[in-house]
Amino acid sequence: MTDTTLAADNPFAAPSTLPYGLPDYTRIRAEHYRPALLAGMAAHRAEVEAIAADPAPPTVENTLVALERAGRLLHRAATSFYNQASSDSTPELDAIEEEVAPLMAAHHDATYLDARLFGRVEALHEAAEAGTLDLEPDTAWLLHRTRTAFIRSGVRLDADAQQRLRALNAEITSLETTFGRDLLAATNAAAVLVTDEDELDGMPDDARAAAALAAKERGHEDGWLVELQLPTHQAPLAMLRDRGLRERIFRASATRGAADGPHDTRLTILRLVRLRAERAQLLGYEHHAAYVAADATAKDAQAVADLLGRLAPVAVANARTEAADLEAALVADHPGAVLEPWDWAYYAEQVRKERRSLDDGLLRPYLELERVLADGVFRAANALYGLTFAERHDLVGYHPDVRVFEVFDADGTGVGLFLGDFWTRESKRGGAWMNNLVDQSTLLDERPVVVNNLNIPKPPEGEPTLLTWDEVITAFHEFGHALHGLFSAVRYPSQSGTEVPRDFVEFPSQVNEMWAWDPSIVRTFALHHETGEPMPSEWVDTLLAARQDGEGFATTEYLAAALLDQAWYRLSPDEVPTDPAEVEPFEARALEAAGVAFAPVPPRYRTTYFNHVFGGGYSAGYYSYIWSEVLDADTVEWFRENGGLRRENGDTFRARLLSRGGSVDPLQAFRDLRGRDADIRPLLARRGLLGAGEQ
Repeated sequence: MTDTTLAADNPFAAPSTLPYGLPDYTRIRAEHYRPALLAGMAAHRAEVEAIAADPAPPTVENTLVALERAGRLLHRAATSFYNQASSDSTPELDAIEEEVAPLMAAHHDATYLDARLFGRVEALHEAAEAGTLDLEPDTAWLLHRTRTAFIRSGVRLDADAQQRLRALNAEITSLETTFGRDLLAATNAAAVLVTDEDELDGMPDDARAAAALAAKERGHEDGWLVELQLPTHQAPLAMLRDRGLRERIFRASATRGAADGPHDTRLTILRLVRLRAERAQLLGYEHHAAYVAADATAKDAQAVADLLGRLAPVAVANARTEAADLEAALVADHPGAVLEPWDWAYYAEQVRKERRSLDDGLLRPYLELERVLADGVFRAANALYGLTFAERHDLVGYHPDVRVFEVFDADGTGVGLFLGDFWTRESKRGGAWMNNLVDQSTLLDERPVVVNNLNIPKPPEGEPTLLTWDEVITAFHEFGHALHGLFSAVRYPSQSGTEVPRDFVEFPSQVNEMWAWDPSIVRTFALHHETGEPMPSEWVDTLLAARQDGEGFATTEYLAAALLDQAWYRLSPDEVPTDPAEVEPFEARALEAAGVAFAPVPPRYRTTYFNHVFGGGYSAGYYSYIWSEVLDADTVEWFRENGGLRRENGDTFRARLLSRGGSVDPLQAFRDLRGRDADIRPLLARRGLLGAGEQ
């Protein structure tokens, strides 16, 4: 077998015959991926070559539609591979990813730097502009986005510039893979082993059991292993009374990737920043941040700077006010102490407990994963959209922990499959995210298969999985992404579901968080995992009333990360440091210049473990969360104005926005829902930032 052919018994050789095209994980093994990816690239290139060389005049059918139909083998293999590489990595998968990353970049360039192909697209564009080609709205948008992709990929550059661009793209893709691999290794290596149980004072029994299980699974005969999540702050910091252990956990988190050794990410980061800066200038942009913003709803980097700069001063002022209260509580326990980052979460809980008579320790027994999923996330989707869910024990995911649910519409027809992968493991990267395994498309007659990944510590077998309130919100958030994919009702696969600009994609997911706070939903899932008793009504009322508590911290840590991302990606190639020792000083200067250098509140992600912008798809785009939240907060007001959790509202939101994916200008979809452009005031009110805008 050569690299351009694929054995018939390879699971990717033909479309899956399982319901909804779910990849057949009973057959797929690591050794199937490499030949499928290589053969997929070869087959796709042959299909693209046939389109480019077609002697017939370009039409929608022989150019745009043909491009949409092309590459099915590669798509099947790549979606499954990259999902598994992020969720259940192995050394074999790492090696495959390292090999194919530059090949995939070269494959993309071979398509989007093909002048013949662009000529066909350009001819269609000119005909549409001249009024001689009448297009349906989704096809017109497809033509616009396809043409834009060619131009942004460098098709208009001369031969020498294109040659350099190809080299840049190949190395950038390889470096992203290297960063992700090293960060996962650094995060695993930084897990904190505790051998003295007294240090765990304050940690609930179920969390201790999960830590003990983690220690055993990592080869420790005894002790408790505190595994690290992706952000700077770690959940145990809110529970642990031992200040020394809190400091150890915080420092382990905050220094990942920042020390000489096998997991040092700094050289990779500096090289990535420099190459992206060079690429942006090659393509005619001032810097990478400008390149990214130009293809997003923000349109230019200055608009991003204006929004972040508008919010930062008030957020930091709020954080300083919160810090004063926390330091008072700290000093009562440790006279003369100064509030440190590892103190914040613990004393925020103590202050909340004192003021509200409520903390996560009281809430967690009422927040059991199964209840949250079935009677929270799924119930809200049923109330809004009429969806029902049936677990398919006959269908197998890519890991034994993955659960598969079939999703049905209100009339009983199948919508798609939802895969839930909720627990953390050593082979899974940190954070929470949504992937598509199958993209909805009427052109290809495919319905969606979507995956939600969370990173909740796994309890011992038979024990309940109890959540923090933040983890509940994350579950609702990620399911908002899943709904965006499941409700897609588009013709073209490239427009399916979440195929929208990066600074719009978080909008539907953030809207879905509102139902975690809806009293009628909270009261259905917040039941004690042992007794079944509902969470006391006064606790629910207090939880809802306390929603804005800690917004100074939350907004400041987020803005610090977003501003740090912008600082790196506004550099020219010559301005990027070359010495790894310069990474932390650059970070400190950037935070100081942006007005968010407040020591007790470090960035949500520091440079050396900022996976979103160095290993993922958010480079110069981490601002997207707050940008999308402007739309989200305004949409929450729309729901409230129209009666909240009502089927009519869900149907309207689904029809006017969720179902349309990337088939329209996303801001036009928002206008179709709201009747106007977004108003920033609901966001400012939600985050306690009205001093940053109009009252």
